[in-house]
Amino acid sequence: MNRDLKGWLKSFLVELVVYSVLVVGYFFLILHLLADWIDHIYEGDRRVHAAIALALIVGQGIALELLTAALFALIKPRVDEG
Repeated sequence: MNRDLKGWLKSFLVELVVYSVLVVGYFFLILHLLADWIDHIYEGDRRVHAAIALALIVGQGIALELLTAALFALIKPRVDEG
């Protein structure tokens, strides 16, 4: 395996692990903190529930992108050295 492919594969695997941990952590955090509130809104008005769900999805995407960009600014130099 050439050096570029090895570096790309290592970077991809690190990114996959980081994303996996963040998504699973986010899922359980939201499930724990907001499950009752979201269920109450769903029972009350489904249109409001849909808007809140969409906002959470977009917010999650933005937060994960910012967090992973910050983490990779720290991690990438170390991965490239190895």
